[in-house]
Amino acid sequence: MKKTLFYTDHHEIPLPAGHKFPLPKYRMVRELLSRDDRFSFAPAPLADMRTIELSHDPEYVLAFMEGTLSAAAMRRIGFPWGPGLIARTLASVGGTLAATDEALRTGWGGTLAGGTHHAFRSEGSGFCVFNDIAIAISDLLSRNIVRRAAVIDLDVHQGDGTAEIFEQDARVFTLSIHSKTNFPFRKKQSRLDIELPDGVADHEYLRILDAALPDVYAFDPDIVFYQSGVDGLATDALGHLQLTRAGLIERDRRVFESACARGLPLVITIGGGYSKPIERTVEAHANTYRVAMDVFSRTAIPILS
Repeated sequence: MKKTLFYTDHHEIPLPAGHKFPLPKYRMVRELLSRDDRFSFAPAPLADMRTIELSHDPEYVLAFMEGTLSAAAMRRIGFPWGPGLIARTLASVGGTLAATDEALRTGWGGTLAGGTHHAFRSEGSGFCVFNDIAIAISDLLSRNIVRRAAVIDLDVHQGDGTAEIFEQDARVFTLSIHSKTNFPFRKKQSRLDIELPDGVADHEYLRILDAALPDVYAFDPDIVFYQSGVDGLATDALGHLQLTRAGLIERDRRVFESACARGLPLVITIGGGYSKPIERTVEAHANTYRVAMDVFSRTAIPILS
């Protein structure tokens, strides 16, 4: 049976020449995975404002939608405002919401976007407007579908927006394993933060991950959200670590097998990746979904009702 992945690359953000955000990677990941007949693809639906406001200040949401955020606020986000950005942003959230529904039905779901973990309750930052993971969790909690949720954030940059949104919420466990010296330079407080020195390679990284995962599951979550950024690659222009492609494959496998072993549904968001050439990022992202397919196809996950 094919796994449906949700995509947003049909919505374009007009970026100036030389912009460092790797917009083509989203289309390239989908095209690469389309060669694997285990996957099918669906355009991500657009999230509605009411759902977004479960995690974000309504005034901030309205200001973004109407284009009345200050120039300074848009600079912090890092994108020029326009209809393309609105559509792409709403689809990014909608893709994660759709992948969450897929995870609840089948054991795991994936979106080829999302992971916008630098978006705070009342402002955006670091190429993130709205926090798709936080919104999906808030939606589940508001509808009493889950009691508790966990976030495993393995992007090289701290999930500071997610940490801030859930800092006072005892129902959500946030794990962030990230570079100590990298953006954001003013870190927030996750439930568990592990800061890595520059140059950490595969063996040490996997040892640290193995030590952290039991804390996630001791929290007894009903669902896991995985921010699967691949910017820890040694080739990444914005990362400070020395992970290899094989190391990331093993990272993903351990996350997926840990959720499977406990019968927990898992949602994958794509996160960051800025390697040069871009094909290294694309291959690493594609591997995450390939490994998920391999692992979850071997394990039946109970469906939440």
